[in-house]
Amino acid sequence: MLNPFSPTSPEAVIFAYRVFLLLCLPVCAWVAWSDLKFMKIPNKAVMAIVAVFAFAGFVLMPAEYWLWRWMNLVAVLAIGFLLNIAANVGAGDAKFAAAAAPYFAQRIEHLQLALVLLAAFLLGAFAAHRLMRAIPAVREATPDWVSWQRKDFPMGLALVGTFVAYLVFMAFPGILSLVQGATGSTNM
Repeated sequence: MLNPFSPTSPEAVIFAYRVFLLLCLPVCAWVAWSDLKFMKIPNKAVMAIVAVFAFAGFVLMPAEYWLWRWMNLVAVLAIGFLLNIAANVGAGDAKFAAAAAPYFAQRIEHLQLALVLLAAFLLGAFAAHRLMRAIPAVREATPDWVSWQRKDFPMGLALVGTFVAYLVFMAFPGILSLVQGATGSTNM
């Protein structure tokens, strides 16, 4: 393990998530832009997120944690494809969510945090997207963006927001503490 801290210490977790954030942020920006412009999440971006976890996670996390986190990918991919069939969720969205899943800890409070973040980002991204596409100057600046013309919503925006927010909260726990204090919640 290349993490300079004791394997299960809070410092080791923070260090690992700071590296994950640094490596995943450019890919997440690509995913958000691509989903807005083309309403597609490139498979190369999905594979890049998986590759970051595969290689960086292997050297930053204890092996047993790293191995168990792969179950998150399998579970979320299965749920995503069921949602693709039953609820018309995009396949790219399902694949991106599955690729991001190994980064999330397998603890109930992390699941709660992920669901709260997803709900907030779904509402916020949907509202922001609909507002921005109603502004003529924005549409003129980006006339070839497919998401402005389609009725469906580029959900990759909300998935990226959820993923990046989770990485930020894990990389900088003080920010999560501030949010918890502001909302009066200790369950996130």
